[in-house]
Amino acid sequence: MDTIFFILSKVVQCCIEPLNWVLFFVVLGLIFLLLRKPHLCRRFLLLAIFDLLVVGWLPASEVFLQALENRVPKTFLTQVSEKDIGGIIILGGAVEGGQIALDRGEVSIGSAAERVTKAFELIRKYPDLPFIFSGYSGRVNPQGMSEAEAFKQLIAEQGLAEVTQKTAHYENQSRNTYENVLYMRPMIAEYGQKNDSGALKPWLLVTSASHMFRSVKIFEKQGVDVIPLPVDYQTANALTWNAFDLTEGARNWNNLLHEVVGLLAYSITGKI
Repeated sequence: MDTIFFILSKVVQCCIEPLNWVLFFVVLGLIFLLLRKPHLCRRFLLLAIFDLLVVGWLPASEVFLQALENRVPKTFLTQVSEKDIGGIIILGGAVEGGQIALDRGEVSIGSAAERVTKAFELIRKYPDLPFIFSGYSGRVNPQGMSEAEAFKQLIAEQGLAEVTQKTAHYENQSRNTYENVLYMRPMIAEYGQKNDSGALKPWLLVTSASHMFRSVKIFEKQGVDVIPLPVDYQTANALTWNAFDLTEGARNWNNLLHEVVGLLAYSITGKI
């Protein structure tokens, strides 16, 4: 059932992404042109142009993405004492594993690179705390190295393998956020530090700001207490109303719709 849910979520996201609709409108326009119906052809080509304008005009996506990123307030490490932290959780999504990493022998870091850089910062700052990196692959047909294996290679390349020999833990089965939490929960219970009453201390949670709201909701549903450390912000405090960039706009819409589909699907299925 989880596999069907995973595949359906990918299909739905693909169907509602604005740039994919541009292709759909253009194809329909060409079909009606061949059918000698120029008025319908013009309408669909105009819809394609309008779609491109909406994607490229950055405030159209940023206004919603900004609201999503602001849903979970940023926690500052100066406000948290190390003795109150149970461990560190790093969610996958930034490390590019797969067949390329296996063939080339080099691990790439994607657009959410701050997840990795923040993880290295925390590991160095709190060398005695356990950490869990969670992630297999978000692809429908994954091949090659898992994200967890790729992050483990990055740890070695950063000279942290020996330092983290006793604190490093990796979860390499999850394909989405729900599975991240599901598979990590036993590990958190086993490796997490406890307070004087025997209860687990909250874990620092590192993921992208747009992804943090959904992540926190899933952890709450599974009974895991976390301290959110959002990174990888894509919006500023103020919007630039004259900004136009198709590449950046497409990325914003992709992130936004990914979270909207995830929140809707997880709400319907009782995962949050």
